[in-house]
Amino acid sequence: MAKVTVLGTGMVGASFAYKLVGTGLASEMLLVDVNARRAEGEAMDLQHAMAFDKPCNIRSGTYADMTGSDIVVISAGVAQKPGETRLDLVKRNAAIFREMIPRVVRSAPEAILVIATNPVDIMTEAAIRYSGLQPGRVVGSGTILDTARFRYLLGTYYGVDPRSVHAYIIGEHGDSEVPAFSTATIAGIPLAEVSRQQNRPYNQADMDAIYEQVRKAAYHIIERKGATYYAIGSGLVRIVEAILRGQNTVFSLSNRMTGQYGVSEVSLSLPAVLNRQGISHFLQLPLNKDEEAGFVKSAELLKKLAEDTL
Repeated sequence: MAKVTVLGTGMVGASFAYKLVGTGLASEMLLVDVNARRAEGEAMDLQHAMAFDKPCNIRSGTYADMTGSDIVVISAGVAQKPGETRLDLVKRNAAIFREMIPRVVRSAPEAILVIATNPVDIMTEAAIRYSGLQPGRVVGSGTILDTARFRYLLGTYYGVDPRSVHAYIIGEHGDSEVPAFSTATIAGIPLAEVSRQQNRPYNQADMDAIYEQVRKAAYHIIERKGATYYAIGSGLVRIVEAILRGQNTVFSLSNRMTGQYGVSEVSLSLPAVLNRQGISHFLQLPLNKDEEAGFVKSAELLKKLAEDTL
């Protein structure tokens, strides 16, 4: 069985930990936070669910207790404020990672790192640089949540289960993200053909509105409840499951590019094959010219920010 460490027990880390316990994927879970009492309280609360959930040895601790971790899920960092873009966070959270990531690797050198701290693309690149690990062993959650939102909204629009929608948001997890409408399908059928079969025209304005809902979703949720955490917590559990079970699952994840669409030396999201070794490789979508240009522009924005701050 596996040992999973959660570094950062704010709402994202706690939501992930709560959902992970119910899966039975981890036999041991360690919670670590700069606020040790918060981590201890979260551990106690989860311990008290053991009469109802799958067996798991849950405790709080320090970096030294991370030894033997198979996966370290990192959501530690300062929170996004209302009206603040993810990119505004970069300098504050990069400083935290510069001190934190080497400590994680010293304690758990064999672990795969899963990064959820925002802005996640820059934080993924920071973790690759500061850890010295092979890039594939640093898994950024990237646009896994944006893609889930995209599939949910498309599924609602077309009246199908979102799990039957194959569509990706690529690029930055943030304002420059790109919806790959040209490759989106339902049961392998392009959206325009699905619309035709439903006896209605393919409406680009409706598609643009769906993308705008995806792009602004985090801002709308933050305005209403202060933070997003349930959906990303669920996404992180699926990432961990795919790693621990070696599933070779395809998710839209952030990692360092190696020439995809002419982009390299910067981390952002494309469909990636995930297994027990981490990210195995990316899959390149047959994007149209506008989508590819949008992806390259997103990469340029992130690369400039990384050069200025890391």
